[in-house]
Amino acid sequence: MNRDQSDLSVHLRLIRRADRSDLRDVYVDSIQSQASSFYSKTQIEAWVALANLPGIFDRSLDEGRGWVVVQENKIEAFALRYPLDRLALLYCRGRSSRKGYANMLLDQIESDSFEQGITLITTEASLFSYSLLLRRGWVEKSIEKIEIAGISFDRYLMFKRLAF
Repeated sequence: MNRDQSDLSVHLRLIRRADRSDLRDVYVDSIQSQASSFYSKTQIEAWVALANLPGIFDRSLDEGRGWVVVQENKIEAFALRYPLDRLALLYCRGRSSRKGYANMLLDQIESDSFEQGITLITTEASLFSYSLLLRRGWVEKSIEKIEIAGISFDRYLMFKRLAF
């Protein structure tokens, strides 16, 4: 992490129901501020639209378990498992990228999973998180083509065996 670890203005906490609006904002900001290196404008627009489709985002938040990184009382990043053996969401605001927040979140997600008896965790990674996950010991299983609002995307089916 690039920041001083003793900086109390940055901390992790569990996601709360009241965070829903802030998490949507982080999700949208993350895609809009960082995706242009990997995705077309049309892909970005389709991806961002998922945040407002009824049930898609909300179900993960309601039924999953996750953590947020809070900096100076503002949510800057979050990660969520849904179901509990799958990393469903990992997003960071553009202004907070490259500060180690994704690693903090993944450390917590992986540790929580293992403590709950989960020894294999999966995900469908975008180009955003693909290289980070590889560096952290995740393994690519295959590439999958999906469509969001009729727009084609590639994503990486990945897994990690957990052992602490």
